[in-house]
Amino acid sequence: MSFAAAPTPARTTAAVAARATDLSKVYGRNETRVVALDSVSVEFGKGRFTAIMGPSGSGKSTLMHCMAGLDSVSSGSARIGDAELASLNDKQLTRLRRDRIGFVFQAFNLLPTLTAEENITLPMDIAGRKPDREWLHNVIETVGLSGRLGHRPAQLSGGQQQRVAVARALAARPEIIFADEPTGNLDSRSGAEVLGFLRESVRAMGQTVVMVTHDPVAASYADRVVFLADGRIVEELYEPTADSVLDRMRMFDSKGRTS
Repeated sequence: MSFAAAPTPARTTAAVAARATDLSKVYGRNETRVVALDSVSVEFGKGRFTAIMGPSGSGKSTLMHCMAGLDSVSSGSARIGDAELASLNDKQLTRLRRDRIGFVFQAFNLLPTLTAEENITLPMDIAGRKPDREWLHNVIETVGLSGRLGHRPAQLSGGQQQRVAVARALAARPEIIFADEPTGNLDSRSGAEVLGFLRESVRAMGQTVVMVTHDPVAASYADRVVFLADGRIVEELYEPTADSVLDRMRMFDSKGRTS
């Protein structure tokens, strides 16, 4: 799948929205032991768009899941702002994910009986919070859903459904959005629209986005690309283009690592 590239801003110094320090994740024991992440240290700046890439099995999705509090860590530290995830109990972790993190996944995860607007505000409704109507209006305008708010998911195209998912992630004004292959179920045009909306949320709204992707052109929408191989960060690329990302990925394919 290929998407039309969008320009990205130059590298700047930013405050940190999330940080991993010597983070490791190990599955199994003895002969079944698999090291998914091996002492990874990385920061994700506020108001920045970071893509995470790497070969299959490199640990990119595991890193995102650990940073988002969806999976536990074996050792090291994962922090959202000043919150150390390993120190939180289940209730505190649930509250942090609900109030401070937004999620966009390949599957749209919309409730079929709710309208687009009801799906967008659902997390806040569950939390007993009223949405900021001005902010919600800006989000809906940004993702181009003003004329579709009363429609249920079955009445929307795949691209429109993913826009609802993006709006839902943005609506609560989270500190950070984690997106796992958000365009994987979309055609090229719809995928480009969703990537554009994520890019615009960073540029115009100051949102922080961390996206796992396998697609070089999708990664070119980011300010920065972090490359993983064998559970370790092996390279970072700023102001990426589709060609520069593809060059790095070809090196992984031919060598299993960057030179």
